[in-house]
Amino acid sequence: MYYDFNSAIFAALLAFGAAIILGPIAIPILRRLKFGQNVRDDGPQTHLAKQGIPSMGGIVIIAATFIGGALFSGMGYTFWLLMFPMLSFGAIGFCDDFIKIVKKRSMGLRSWQKFIMQIAAGVGFVLLLRHFEIDTRFFLPFTAGRYIDFGWFTPIFILLVMGGTTNGANFTDGLDGLASGVTMLITIFFLYVSIAMDSSLTPILGAGAGALLGFLLFNSYPARVFMGDTGSLALGGFVAGAAIILQQPLLIPIVAFVYFVEVASSFLQTAWYKYTKRKYGKGRRLFKMAPIHHHFEMMGWPETRVVAVFYIVTAILCLLGIVAVSNFF
Repeated sequence: MYYDFNSAIFAALLAFGAAIILGPIAIPILRRLKFGQNVRDDGPQTHLAKQGIPSMGGIVIIAATFIGGALFSGMGYTFWLLMFPMLSFGAIGFCDDFIKIVKKRSMGLRSWQKFIMQIAAGVGFVLLLRHFEIDTRFFLPFTAGRYIDFGWFTPIFILLVMGGTTNGANFTDGLDGLASGVTMLITIFFLYVSIAMDSSLTPILGAGAGALLGFLLFNSYPARVFMGDTGSLALGGFVAGAAIILQQPLLIPIVAFVYFVEVASSFLQTAWYKYTKRKYGKGRRLFKMAPIHHHFEMMGWPETRVVAVFYIVTAILCLLGIVAVSNFF
């Protein structure tokens, strides 16, 4: 079957419509169930006003993507192959959010619990790739169609990609509209790649972009709902899954560089604090606050400016990504 640009447009419109219908339905239900945001006490003071805003809105993104993708993809094996990481990582996020809400705390699952669950979801995805005999040689950016085969290391590499991308999306979700807008741009990039490759992922990626656009109506500043870990982990799984199926995971550090910076800033902040505390007896920080989007807020940047800058950076890097694959097609 030839999956042209029209299939992506129709899937995107359907998913967008589903999101703007489901949003007003889900938000009051989440509020009634008291599934509200628990804000960090040590965060920017401006965020205290967000306490209690409904979370777990990622359910809307997942549902809208499923609806749009299912109708226009024919629900073939690639549909389920891509939906698996979205649904499985979304389920992990749901558990995390639910614990936060029940326990009334900003932290949900323990780190080791989340790690084990993410490994299990990643292994499941690897097994599905093998079952459907998906080619796991990966394109080298900025080359004329050269691939790299990691051999026995391939499953481990895939797990690293899945874990890094999902956690990157998770760390990016901290400001109104930040993770949803950045991920929408990344999804549109992989939609471009999918169309150029005549891939069956085209309508599913179109649906993902449409669902995110619809969700932004409720998630942009001032947010009426947050996606929660339910949404951020699902989006990370969606992006990583699409990149791997399209044989383009090596492009993730380019187009999803914001994800990388968010995770790296948190890691460096913790490592430097522990190192300086051990060496000098008093911990010091590299950033005013991590992840790095909070650092800019603490410097006095308005939340909307931080989000806009991160959008712009992602858009420019997606254009660089197009250059990176230009010789591939």
